[in-house]
Amino acid sequence: MLIQILVLAVGFTMLVKGADWFVDGAAGIAAKFGIPPLVIGLTIVAMGTSAPEAAVSITSAIRGNAGITVGNVVGSNIMNILVILGIASLIAPIAVQKSTVKVEIPFMLFVTGLLLALGYSGNQIGFLEGVVLWAAFLAYLGYLLWSAKKNPAEAEEEQLRPVWKLLLLVAVGMGLILWGSDLAVDAASAIAKMLGMSDRLIGLTIVALGTSLPELVTSVAASRKGEADIAIGNIVGSNIFNILFVAGTTALITPVAFEPGFVIDTLIAAAAGVLLWVCVFRKRKLSRLGGGVMLAAYAVYFVYLVRF
Repeated sequence: MLIQILVLAVGFTMLVKGADWFVDGAAGIAAKFGIPPLVIGLTIVAMGTSAPEAAVSITSAIRGNAGITVGNVVGSNIMNILVILGIASLIAPIAVQKSTVKVEIPFMLFVTGLLLALGYSGNQIGFLEGVVLWAAFLAYLGYLLWSAKKNPAEAEEEQLRPVWKLLLLVAVGMGLILWGSDLAVDAASAIAKMLGMSDRLIGLTIVALGTSLPELVTSVAASRKGEADIAIGNIVGSNIFNILFVAGTTALITPVAFEPGFVIDTLIAAAAGVLLWVCVFRKRKLSRLGGGVMLAAYAVYFVYLVRF
């Protein structure tokens, strides 16, 4: 057991460091080409910090353990909103752009409902459902491309770092993410068997926490530096990416079981999104009070997980 816990810790450490380097390099490349900060947060940073979820879920599917996928995705999405944005807003209130309130957050709620509908209809997310999720993902990327062209930002020199160094950060970061996820899946599965825990509970707690650490580090750092667009865009973009790309890609590889318990978890993920929307709708800012409410909501959810 101790060895598996150490392996899990090493895997999560590699995930965090790998995601940090990946995001640093990718965001630097994006800045050189004049992509707006919000779009960077919704795309490059969101996909980079969601890479652990993608790697863990896809690796699990290939190994015939796809049951961890939905728990990983839904658990990470709940944690991203209630815990990560909660902590980040306690450090410094987070301003939210008008388009995020009117477009991105509602779209996140829509894809959460789509996941629930697709999974509930047949108790699994199969190949056809994966195609539907991927179609929505491509439509989302199309919207972001249109948004970037509509609101271009001035290109920056990114502290004069050459492109090859930024590309190296991206490559090494992704390598660490993939290797770390491999270790994390092995260790989490072994611990689950030793403790008699279900894939659902492991995915919703241990794996969800580990794979959400990059979002936590990125959002807190962005919040402290006043980069609100990256902080909020990172979380909203990551949640959309988790459902459409991670769950969609895994379903294209092998059918993903949607256990009855996931209905409640997905509804809670939707409720977390609604809570975020309500907190930022009027003043377009996530206050410390809103962050405190989110953390309290997660505490209640965690008690539910442990007891039921």
